[in-house]
Amino acid sequence: MKSEGHEPDVVTCNILIDSLCNNVEIEKSSASSGTGVGGECKETFLELQRKKTHRYVVFKIDEKKKEVVVEKTGGAAESYEDFLASLPENDCRYAIYDFDFVTEENCQKSKIFFIAWSPSVSPIRAKMLYATSKDRFRRELDGVHYEIQATDPSELDIEILRERDH
Repeated sequence: MKSEGHEPDVVTCNILIDSLCNNVEIEKSSASSGTGVGGECKETFLELQRKKTHRYVVFKIDEKKKEVVVEKTGGAAESYEDFLASLPENDCRYAIYDFDFVTEENCQKSKIFFIAWSPSVSPIRAKMLYATSKDRFRRELDGVHYEIQATDPSELDIEILRERDH
């Protein structure tokens, strides 16, 4: 027996809201935990950190494997301009850059930067995937000194790195 008023609508709305909330929670948990880290990522990072065999490493998310993988490495002699040129103009990436500098006391030092590159023209799906996977991936890289999130090349100017090393 159907009563007059809004009672059936309220029940229907509650069922729909519960259903939507459950779907959002499932998608949220899948997005945050669905991307693993390839074994070569940590090995390549350690080569940069300890052996100084790389100036930089660019990582991408392989959606088929559902994991972060090494896309490119830059040799120890490569420049910051080479590194910037290796980042795609229209897609997201993670990167590590080993920044060498000389202190005021004339000591040679280096600091490792983690860069979350997410250009404003990147597809929304890519931005979301990289944003939800970043913290887990970043935790795998023990020894990073600074983190930069950039959406535009101007946010990766060499002066920004110089300012952070002091």
